[in-house]
This record gives sequence, structure tokens and C-alpha cells, in this order.
Amino acid sequence: MGISRHATAHWEGDLKTGQGRLDTPQSGLMSGTPYGFNTRFGDRKGVNPEELIAAAHAGCFTMALSAKLSEAGHPPASLDTRAEVDLSMEGGPSLSAIRLKVKGVVPGLDAAGFRAIADDAGKHCPVSRALSAVPITVEADLAS
Repeated sequence: MGISRHATAHWEGDLKTGQGRLDTPQSGLMSGTPYGFNTRFGDRKGVNPEELIAAAHAGCFTMALSAKLSEAGHPPASLDTRAEVDLSMEGGPSLSAIRLKVKGVVPGLDAAGFRAIADDAGKHCPVSRALSAVPITVEADLAS
């Protein structure tokens, strides 16, 4: 049996003027965190689905990259990942692209080796596999 995690969403009202809240009761990280049309398409404070997907993807990919680097004998000193998730409105809203941009400090590994391992992690982390219908690219920069 695997691990199961959950989050909850509550919504009141129509799409454009309504509002919702998100909760992650297991971790308590989000408790009544606001989300809505204006947090997604406007400038109101709160989260949105694309931002949450980006956070999940950045975290999962970075953990997978750390594991793969360590398995290759090069545990990272540090990894910093930015995940960018694009929402296209053409033909109805859909995720159209995800870019994973990682900068790493990895003693004893050259840039080509780092890029190869990052590409592998970008294809095989659980969130990447779950989002495989969306084009995912990886940019990997090794700090000297």
C-alpha cells in the first residue's frame, strides 16, 4: 500500500465573484488559504492551481534530482528549482507548458553530467509522470 495525502477545497458563489479556500489538514500548511478567479487571473492575494502545481513539481523534481545525483556518487551541496506552469486559454483553459529551471552546486560533477541527470529526473519524478500530457522542459545550470 502506498502513501495517501489529501487536501480539501471549499467554494461559495459563481466563478467570477465567488471565492474558495484550500486546506491541507495533514500538514496544516494551508488552513483556509483563499483562492478564486481574482487570485488566478487578477492580483488578489491567495493561491491558484497553477502555482500549487508549480510548487508540487519543483519540490518533487528537486527531491528526485537529489536522489539521482546521490545514486551517481555526487550528492548535491544545494539545488534551487523554479517551476513555471503556463495556462493557455486557447480552445479552453489548459496547462500548455511546464519549465523546470534548476541551479545546482554539485561537487565533482561536470555541467554535461548534471544536465543529463536533471533531464532524467525531469522525466521520471512522480509529478512529472502525472503531468506527462503537458510538455515539460528542464534547464540545468551547474554553479562553479
